[in-house]
Amino acid sequence: MVVNEESRSVTERLRHESQGAAAYDVLAATGDLDELADVLTAPGQPLWARELAAYRLGLAGDRRAFESLVLLLNHRDPPRCAAAAEALARLNDPRTARAAATLATNELRVAYALQPVRLLAELGAPESVPALITTLERRLRPHDPYRRVALACVEGLGTLGDDRARRVLTEALAHPTLAEAAVRALSRIPAQRRG
Repeated sequence: MVVNEESRSVTERLRHESQGAAAYDVLAATGDLDELADVLTAPGQPLWARELAAYRLGLAGDRRAFESLVLLLNHRDPPRCAAAAEALARLNDPRTARAAATLATNELRVAYALQPVRLLAELGAPESVPALITTLERRLRPHDPYRRVALACVEGLGTLGDDRARRVLTEALAHPTLAEAAVRALSRIPAQRRG
């Protein structure tokens, strides 16, 4: 397994959650992708084991991890969401952007939309800009409590630099917590050519 700082953080968190279970060492060390995939469908597996298996499969590009990673992307625990987003970005599954867009725009789960929003910006898929615009429009309502999600949308739209975002980013200028990021995002959108 490629070990970077994010991977180390995930594996250390899951090692701690496993409370020294011998199964952790087996799952962390195995190179057998079928063994990891079996954990995702075997009954009675603890959450840490399912997450470790899905994460490792995702990093390996094994699409059998897709459904488990999408469930984790929408988990209430932010570190699980972040790990799932990292693995989904590496998975290269064509279903990922649609799933992330669905999660990002689901108003019933907006409290957990931060990682799906960031993933959409990273993927730059056809679904990304429309989903980020929709999510940001909803966050511009008065007294909306999800400013981190709104900020992630602004930053993501800036990263993508798509002219379709100009209107909603201009509206974001009126919100003090978003204004600076909106100015940066608008500067990354190519100037419109006049006739």
